[in-house]
Amino acid sequence: MIKKFGSYIREKRMTVGLGQRELAKKVGLAASYLNDIEKNKRSAPKNDIIKKLSLILKVDLDLLNDLAGSSKKTLPPDILDYIEKNPEIISLIRTAKNNKLNPEEFEKIEETINKSKTKCLIVAAGLGSRLKGHTEHNPKCMLDFGGKTLLQRQLASYIDNGIEDISLIRGYKKNKIKYKGIKYYDNNDYKSNNILNSIFYGEEVINGNIIISYSDILFEPFVVKRAMDSDHDISVIVDIDWRDYYIDRKEHPLSEAENVIFNSNNEVVKIGKIASDKEEVHGEFIGMIKLNHRGCEILKQNFHRVKKLYWNKPFQRAKIFQKAYLTDMIQELVDIGIKVHCVIIERGWKEIDTVEDYRKALINFKR
Repeated sequence: MIKKFGSYIREKRMTVGLGQRELAKKVGLAASYLNDIEKNKRSAPKNDIIKKLSLILKVDLDLLNDLAGSSKKTLPPDILDYIEKNPEIISLIRTAKNNKLNPEEFEKIEETINKSKTKCLIVAAGLGSRLKGHTEHNPKCMLDFGGKTLLQRQLASYIDNGIEDISLIRGYKKNKIKYKGIKYYDNNDYKSNNILNSIFYGEEVINGNIIISYSDILFEPFVVKRAMDSDHDISVIVDIDWRDYYIDRKEHPLSEAENVIFNSNNEVVKIGKIASDKEEVHGEFIGMIKLNHRGCEILKQNFHRVKKLYWNKPFQRAKIFQKAYLTDMIQELVDIGIKVHCVIIERGWKEIDTVEDYRKALINFKR
């Protein structure tokens, strides 16, 4: 059964715990008007109101627009606006009609466009406490590597692959990160949360095709290219040639590696700081995940589901949900039957988590 716009708004309003009057005030509608919408007595409101509803109710804007169009028995309002502003699109639609393009052909066109519009979100809110004196005045993404910061080298790898839509989550020493051309989101509660919750300070950009990465990893441009080339809903980047990296690595022992066990289809079975025999694992998660549009919606919907269930409670390997890692969320997805694909690499990256890591990386840069 196709959902109705008003019924869907009411369902999501109740999910986030907002009263009808409260929501109406937030989006700039009369309470009586919103009441009529929720009872499906009125069609969907204007575009600006739909956008506000999407942000406040934490729901997919595309889905809301589709439901809005259905309620008015016309095209979704965002599509009508786009056609009005770009009338040349009509010619393209007519060409598709005249050539009788099938769904598979449309899917290929969509995939090509999405790949060309891939963006990234870098998580750089943490304290970097293991780097001791090196992060006393700067976040660890600002560590110097041969005259460029760690963050600059990350940005270069993204830009080399044509990714220029870049967002970043700041926290510790946030005012030290001031590069132009980046959209910033501030996690001012960085001391009381961890990577998973930190990511969702930038939730509004988690849509379309996006790569999310930790800020404490150096990686070569080919790693980004491999991520971009994946057409799976959710892909994690996994290094299968990882063991040598832990030889003589004393400050970050093997037991703390975020490892991955995957099946014959390269789908995650287990991920995280797996306590079992390390001989069972196939690789190490490098701190990079790639999502397409469907993957973004899967991640967002399930994040809010488990946040509601586990806030201040144990979640996967985390003592409380607020301290969960991204790998905890990935394991949750796997546990409920969602396929998470592994993009396999062999080296081409380094984690900079400790003073020891930093010193070794600097030596390699000087060679």
